[in-house]
This record gives sequence, structure tokens and C-alpha cells, in this order.
Amino acid sequence: MEILRNLTRRKLRNTLTVAGIMIGVLALTTMGAMAEKFNLLFDGGERFFSGHVVVNDPSLSGFGPGLIQVARAADIEKVDGVAGAFPNISLLAKADEQGSFSVPDQILGTSPGSERYESFKLTLAQGRDINRAARGEVAFGSDIAREFGVRIGDGIILPRPAKQPKPDFIGHRFKVVGIYDKTLTAPDSFAFVSFADAQQMFGENLPKAVRGQVDVSQLANSISVYGKPGINLDDLARRISRDIPGVHAIPPSTLVAEFKQGSLLLTAITTGSAILALVVGGLSVVNTMLMAVTERVREIGLKKALGAQTGHILREFLFEAILFGAIGGAAGLLLGWLTTLAINAWTAGQNLSLFLLPGRLVLLAVVFSIGLGAVAGIIPAFRAARMDPVAALRAV
Repeated sequence: MEILRNLTRRKLRNTLTVAGIMIGVLALTTMGAMAEKFNLLFDGGERFFSGHVVVNDPSLSGFGPGLIQVARAADIEKVDGVAGAFPNISLLAKADEQGSFSVPDQILGTSPGSERYESFKLTLAQGRDINRAARGEVAFGSDIAREFGVRIGDGIILPRPAKQPKPDFIGHRFKVVGIYDKTLTAPDSFAFVSFADAQQMFGENLPKAVRGQVDVSQLANSISVYGKPGINLDDLARRISRDIPGVHAIPPSTLVAEFKQGSLLLTAITTGSAILALVVGGLSVVNTMLMAVTERVREIGLKKALGAQTGHILREFLFEAILFGAIGGAAGLLLGWLTTLAINAWTAGQNLSLFLLPGRLVLLAVVFSIGLGAVAGIIPAFRAARMDPVAALRAV
């Protein structure tokens, strides 16, 4: 009780101290939650691209990014070490898709047979997988299914038309046959259709000038190449680029390194937030506790004269500092949780989720704030505990 009374002695100063810790923990919580979300996306990208080689044709870059002729797959399959090569098509799932900080909603079509080799496996929450050799079927990732409000058996037009569709917009009706479990990675925003359906939509959404120059039925965005057991995929990528003129095979390690670099950047941001919390909150606690020791010199001397041991004084001031950390940490954690919850709810309509607040981050924030108070309070507590009682009683 005495420690609680001490906290009410200088209400403004103590409130500012708590606010300093709160700001630091708020920064740690929000930036950490953002890093958690995007690190999951990066991790998903690493797992997806580490299992195959991506091949495209730089000579077709004038017609759009990431294009290659479907017939190239047959040539690639003849390369030593290749188990299978499968063309892919991807396009935006919404006709009015705008720029986003998150993964945009996409329609993805892959060739029949690729499912035997895919290392990134999705599990179904409802329904079944699409028949990749059929037409007019779609299976949705969890986020895009929620955004579009679809259920098993529903019909839906893809790409999703804008509120005011352009005169040349072409959409196709699909039947929803499956909805996948949430992965917290990019596939949550994907609509999976057959390669033939995706290819048709891709061609219809190209600019009219481009449509007249190429046979879009013979194009894909890329070809996913899977190696035979024991094959080094980086070596296989270099072999494909060497043996097949005009194509560019990207070694998986190159793509994985890019995802890791992004993950390291976000980790650095989170670390910076922790340092901010340390500096702002720690200095606030140190300053407040030193002032408290100075103001309570006669009180400390009286307690020691009446028999209080050094350990009693030490624990009193140390617990007071820890209480500052606990209150500031709880307030910062609550404010951070409400902030991330509000922003995620506000952006849910755009299928954009910026934050993920797992239990380990909550535990880190709690331990960090309490530990910060304890560390910052050590020097003032020792100063109070080692004070000479006679000198303290003589102090004015």
C-alpha cells in the first residue's frame, strides 16, 4: 500500500513517466505486430519458391511482365534433371484493384499435373479442390472468400467487376467448389481456377493493341519447373538457361534471398522499436526514481533509524520502479492491441491486414516493460538503500 501511495505523490510527473513507457511499448507492439504479419508472408514466399524453378522469356517483356510461350514447357522437360514443367497464369481478381501494401487478390491457374509436385500444400476448410482439367470451377483462399462473401455452391463473376464496369469488361461465371484453411500467407488472397480458364481471362484483359499482336492462347506468365529427387534446383535453373535459348530460369535461392532480406528489414524495425522503448521509458523511470530518492531523503533516514534494513529500502524503490513499468506496459499493450485491431478492421474491406499480434509478442511486451522498470530502477534503489541514516536525517 505504501508503494501505491508513493505513486500518487507527484501525479503529473508519475503520469508522464508511465506515458513514456507506454509510448515505447506501443511502438514495440504495433511495429512488432506488423513485422509478424509480413514475416509470415515472407516465410510463405520462401517455402513456395524454394520448391521449384520459375522460368520466363525476357524477349516477350514488351507485351507484358513475366510472359513465356506455353510450348516452352515441352522443351524444358527435355533438360536433364527436370521432373515436370507446368505453365502458370495469374491476373488480378478485381477489375478495379488499386495499389496495396498487402498481397492483392489474384486469380491463379496452373496446369493439370502440377499438384503432384507442389511443396506448398493447402488444406481445405470446406468443399473440394478444383478439377484442373475442367472449366468454370473456383476454390478460394480464406481471406478472399470472406471479402467476396462466397460459400460452397455459389456462383460468382471473375474477375470481379468494378462498381462501374468499363464497356469492354469481360467476366466469366464460376461455381465455388472449395474454400481453403487460413495460412496467413499469400494464398489466402488467391482464387484458384483451371489453367484454361485463367488463360482465357488473361487474354481478354490484355490491352486491345496487344491482343492483336500475339496469340494469347499460347502464352503463360511463367513456367514452374520441378526437379527430380536429389537435384539441386539452383544448378537446374542454370542448366535450363544454358540449354534453352531465350529463356531465363530464376534460381530458387535468388528469390528466397529476397524474401529473407525483407524479413531482416522488418526485424531491424522491430529491434529499433525495442530500443526506442528502452531509451524513452528507461530514462523516464530513472529520472523519476532519482527525484523520488532526493525528495524522500529524510523519510529514508527515519526508516533506517527505526530499524529498516538496506534490503527493505532496496526492495521498496525497486518494486516502485517495476510498478511504473507494469502500469506503462499494460497501458501501451492495450493501446497497441486496440490500434492494430482498429486498423485491421478498417482495412478488412480491402482484404488488407497489416498486423498480427501473437501471444509471444504480448508476452514479450509484458516482460520487456516489467524488466525495463526493474533495470531502470536499480541505480536509484541502490542509492536509496546505501544512504547513511544520520546524514539523511540531517538533510533539509
